[in-house]
Amino acid sequence: MSKDIGLILHDWDANPDEVTVRRINGIDGSPKIQMRLDLGVLQMETEGRPDGKRPNGYESLLEYYEDRLARYNMLNGDNDGFELDSEACSALKQESMQYYYRYLSLFHLGEYSDVIRDTQRNLRMFDFVRRWAVTEDDRMACDQFRPYVLMMNTRAIACLQLEAQNYDAALQEIGSGIERIEDFFLDMGRSDMIESCRELVFLHDWSDRVRDNRPLTPAERLRRELSSAVECEDYERAAQLRDQIKELAI
Repeated sequence: MSKDIGLILHDWDANPDEVTVRRINGIDGSPKIQMRLDLGVLQMETEGRPDGKRPNGYESLLEYYEDRLARYNMLNGDNDGFELDSEACSALKQESMQYYYRYLSLFHLGEYSDVIRDTQRNLRMFDFVRRWAVTEDDRMACDQFRPYVLMMNTRAIACLQLEAQNYDAALQEIGSGIERIEDFFLDMGRSDMIESCRELVFLHDWSDRVRDNRPLTPAERLRRELSSAVECEDYERAAQLRDQIKELAI
């Protein structure tokens, strides 16, 4: 069997302006996700660790170190003294990049539930490293990506609401995501970064677009008609509209 991947790439061009991904069925019969890059292709499993490996027999390194913490607690009666050295933190960060490529691919495939799964997993890893890393450098090596992952998590949750046409719920989720990112900067003592954070700028702009473009509720339509009737001094119509608004509020 030839190891040349040219046949795979021949009819599938990379697009530098957008994420190019697709789902395929692997030779083992299970679904795979492929991301096209300028010099090749990434192939990922849809479940478990994206490269399909099971480090030390665990689903991922994160589960391995979480189990080590649990065992440490069982042996010592508490978690005092448990630490993650720089090598462990580096390995966890490298593993998180696999999940980044997968949730980015999943987002562009519109598979938002799995995006939520993978972004929450990486956020859990950030929390684990923040709590147990020996050095501040190791903590920040992961935490620097937290605003982006929070944004992607928020986008996926809000997109599910938008698909269901739950516009108010989507706006609430976007607002919650904004608060989570702002809280992160406040916790880090970096409130100066809030105004310039690209993730926050995107979420604020997206919230405005959703609010401006969502369909009006019956009450909102009546209020618009009421405002127009008042401007036209059609007070009889305005009174009727007020009654209808009151009926909706009951």
